[in-house]
Amino acid sequence: MSEPNVPTVRNVPNVEVADVTLREHGQTVPEEGLEDFDSELRIRTALALVEAGLRRLELVSCVSPRVAPAMAEDLIREVAEGVGRPEGVRLVTLVPNHRGLETFERAGLGRDGAGHSVGLFLSAVPEHNRANLGRTIEETFTGYRALAAELRRTDTELIAYVSAAFGYRPRPVDTVLRVDDDALYDFVMRFFELGACTVTLSDLQGVAGPARTEDTLAALLERVGPDHAARLGYHPHHLDPEAGLDLVKVAYDVGVRRFDASLGATGGCVTGAPGNVPTEGVLAVLEDRGAFTGIDREAVVDASERFTKGLGPVQK
Repeated sequence: MSEPNVPTVRNVPNVEVADVTLREHGQTVPEEGLEDFDSELRIRTALALVEAGLRRLELVSCVSPRVAPAMAEDLIREVAEGVGRPEGVRLVTLVPNHRGLETFERAGLGRDGAGHSVGLFLSAVPEHNRANLGRTIEETFTGYRALAAELRRTDTELIAYVSAAFGYRPRPVDTVLRVDDDALYDFVMRFFELGACTVTLSDLQGVAGPARTEDTLAALLERVGPDHAARLGYHPHHLDPEAGLDLVKVAYDVGVRRFDASLGATGGCVTGAPGNVPTEGVLAVLEDRGAFTGIDREAVVDASERFTKGLGPVQK
């Protein structure tokens, strides 16, 4: 008698770790740093992360090369072509406005090219949104409604980010401008209404300690409901990577299952945010908590060492 045909059950990741190294670090590299942070390093790092099991990578952003020389159109096209379209991997390009979307299409990042998702972002703090995007929050959403309609027309996936979701400390003032819980909820839901498949909350400057992080995330997860809660992500920053990893523990324990991180804690915001949390460290934290990421942590450690070594003296 033949054995019954029992399907093989495969381990499915229950937590997503997105690597933002190449986009976040790339936005902070000065002109003289491009010799080290060249296309070869960027392509090699991305492919190593894909090989390690990462299924979401932020590669580039369509911002002005005057602000971020590494994001010149010819360079982002070269990187995108070198990485290609790895099966099952979501590649993300940040787009701040309609001009950025035009660059996105010209550089071949759309559906008929590299197949990237478009990331739209704003700041939850009006002062930072003006500094980062040059517009009010309402003006930003007005522009994004038109962009979202264009993305639907071209069948391009939309993901969204709410930066400074826990507050913002303008330089050189030491006071933190806080975000109202109702306003944060409204921003998140407006992005979902625009068609975003995920919305990531960023603690841009690491201004929230464990207690505030827990309170803010727990309240928001409960308020948006289980379907939307499963699509919320967390992007911590902190000058001390270990303190940042403690915030990852808090976020995981409260129910977040999507995290952004960067190799060696490199990168930051062009408006003055401290470092990220290390991808290799986030994986260790999640594994210690019994999460399954589907990612080879040793391979990520190796990729981190190779990446930071390749950067030379301008690595952070």
